[in-house]
Amino acid sequence: MEKLLIRRAHPSEAAAISALILDLAPFMTIAPDGAGAEEFLASLGPTPVGLLLADPEFRYFSAWIGTQLAGVVALRGPAHLYHLFVARPWHGQGLGRRLWDFARAELGAQQSITVNASAHAHGFYRRLGFADSGPRTEVRGIAFIPMLLRQ
Repeated sequence: MEKLLIRRAHPSEAAAISALILDLAPFMTIAPDGAGAEEFLASLGPTPVGLLLADPEFRYFSAWIGTQLAGVVALRGPAHLYHLFVARPWHGQGLGRRLWDFARAELGAQQSITVNASAHAHGFYRRLGFADSGPRTEVRGIAFIPMLLRQ
């Protein structure tokens, strides 16, 4: 893997971040074609992502390998992992773990960190030390498991 650069995301990257996340939608939606998740998918479009990038409640970071956007990680508030996505070409190469390590350092000494894990990412978060904190929830065409990491 070429050198990885993780830095604060810029609002001009909203379209690229949106495209990366929407490409991974089948890993988040209940129906493989996204049926029933239209409202959720619309919330991941370039304009809504741009608004999140400008919102002081969120901290977005983009991961670059050369000139390619390889991943994104976002934090909401003091201790919620809001997004962690790796572009398909870099799946299985440790980039998700590197994004998590970066996010964890950004979170500092938080005693508890939360995430809403897709069923696809559930095992990944368990390997990081997260534990289920609630039942699987299905809403707006997506399914997730609330998880908690206590430090």
